[in-house]
Amino acid sequence: MNNFDWLLEGFSQAATPMNLLYACIGVLLGTAVGVLPGIGPAMTVALLLPITYNVSPSAAFIMFAGIYYGGMYGGSTTSILLNTPGESSSVITAIEGNKMAKAGRAAQALATAAIGSFVAGSIGTMLLVLFAPMVSRFAVTLGAPSYLAIMLLAMVAVTAVLGSSKLRGLISLLLGLAIGLVGIDFLTGQPRATFGIPQLSDGIDIVVIAVAVFALGEALWVAAHLRRKPAEVIPVGRPWMGKSDWRRSWKPWLRGTAYGFPFGALPAGGAELPTFLSYITEKKLSKHPEEFGKGAIEGVAGPEAANNASAAGTLVPMLSLGLPTNATAAVMLTAFVSYGIQPGPTLFDKEPLLVWTLIASLFIGNFLLLVLNLPLAPLWAKLLRTPRPYLYAGILFFAVLGAFAVNLQWLDLALLLVFGLLGLMMRRFGLPVLPLIIGVILGPRIERQLRQTLQLNGGDWSGVFSEPIAVVVYVIIVVLLAAPLLAKLIGPRTKIASLPTDREKENA
Repeated sequence: MNNFDWLLEGFSQAATPMNLLYACIGVLLGTAVGVLPGIGPAMTVALLLPITYNVSPSAAFIMFAGIYYGGMYGGSTTSILLNTPGESSSVITAIEGNKMAKAGRAAQALATAAIGSFVAGSIGTMLLVLFAPMVSRFAVTLGAPSYLAIMLLAMVAVTAVLGSSKLRGLISLLLGLAIGLVGIDFLTGQPRATFGIPQLSDGIDIVVIAVAVFALGEALWVAAHLRRKPAEVIPVGRPWMGKSDWRRSWKPWLRGTAYGFPFGALPAGGAELPTFLSYITEKKLSKHPEEFGKGAIEGVAGPEAANNASAAGTLVPMLSLGLPTNATAAVMLTAFVSYGIQPGPTLFDKEPLLVWTLIASLFIGNFLLLVLNLPLAPLWAKLLRTPRPYLYAGILFFAVLGAFAVNLQWLDLALLLVFGLLGLMMRRFGLPVLPLIIGVILGPRIERQLRQTLQLNGGDWSGVFSEPIAVVVYVIIVVLLAAPLLAKLIGPRTKIASLPTDREKENA
């Protein structure tokens, strides 16, 4: 049987009434916990793992797949409505999504997130069917030099989101890089900036930082200004996407998918980097760049598509190589092993029906997400009609709950307050928030890949150019850096050449 025959067989198994029930339960649970900051799909799968021992492996994995996709979408809901990212991969969505919500376009933001998640998840799952072995073989050929080059490319792209003041943007970025240094040095084992606190040895969780800077910082900022102007109710606006919204969203959905799937399949990938790159791309290509930072729908559509496509991509190395690339995939790998199934190159031969049932359930879960969440978008948007004092009191409650749930330690609550005050100060002095988050995410990864590259090459810096992919990416970086300089040099000359000479003026 070929892949498509096995996929049809998988659909026949996944579409049974009982398995559809498990898929619905997974989608609902995933969406519900995705809404809570810090309680992501990985924790939910881990909590439900013992419960699923009494059901068949196919039913358990169908529910896990629903939780996975549902958690991805649920995180975007609070990002858009409350400026509170439920997952680190939803941080970018909060930038434009919450601005849209405040402008009375929450339903449109939620709708484009839902449809973008469906489109990207469906395309990503189809790519999983077609290219799983091929992509996994390519992914393992990339070494530390290639990953370093890709992340440096992302760091260069940060200059596009530094805000109106490059100096303030760079200050924000440096703050993020400094926060990313906290923890144990992975190479020497020495603590860095932990201040003798053992709980900081693993670093500061990005979800705690994002929730504090976005949600708590916003709540404190609003509270500081409530006395100056009366509390206002945010309008809900039209309940559905208009023609302009559809026209501006479909290309970002496809581009976000193109970013998300390959990065999800990379062993050092994840959803944070492709969502950020998708945002940068949409800002560069948009016909309405002035709307970015004020509620551009492209800034929601692209990153959300990249997020869900990345979710499909992570299953490629997990199924074909037994290599998890994020926390949820690691927990699902544990579930495979607990059932006596070993993911890897022989999985498609030894357990073909189970694998293709799981893949078919991804299509079903993705469709259920759209059916359940698209009609609920106007209903979710009505949450914003709550008066702001009550609304932000709820935000603070969920922020505290989410921060504590990340590691179940009280130190995270203290960190939440510290970074919440930092978020307030950043708003007070006009520092953009996004470069700080990007610095926290990319800083440790760039350092790890750089030090691994140097370690593998005996400290020789030429090792950073030792892989063809790395060389190609560095060429792209040089072009990106040189293009603005060349434009400034060529621009004045072109203007001078186009000016009429004295003789031409006389003849005129």
